[in-house]
Amino acid sequence: MHTDVTRYAVKKTTSAAGGVLGLGRGKKKVGKVSAMEKKQLPVESDPEKLVNYVCGSNIYLTGEDVKIKEDREYPNWLWTLNRGAAPRIEELDPNTKEYWKRVRAAGMRRNNKLRSMRKF
Repeated sequence: MHTDVTRYAVKKTTSAAGGVLGLGRGKKKVGKVSAMEKKQLPVESDPEKLVNYVCGSNIYLTGEDVKIKEDREYPNWLWTLNRGAAPRIEELDPNTKEYWKRVRAAGMRRNNKLRSMRKF
């Protein structure tokens, strides 16, 4: 059978780092590589401001940080949050989603550890 479809030969190339044909080979950098310089961020040292404001909460150039309110102005559930270590798997109820997520994560950690220890 003969069809009237024209086919073109196209050379596929890519210089992207994750390209299939490039296999991660991008353009090589030429020249001196400079070390990254660390930025010194300002640290608040005023005790009055540290006690009354959430320092660093203002991300804009203008304005000020959020002022800390009285405890009674915050919702009650805020004071009941668990701030300690997460409960052990044995202490969790097996009928909860949290229990099974933790069991699955522990199993994956165990399998990864075993796989890393085996020989080729």
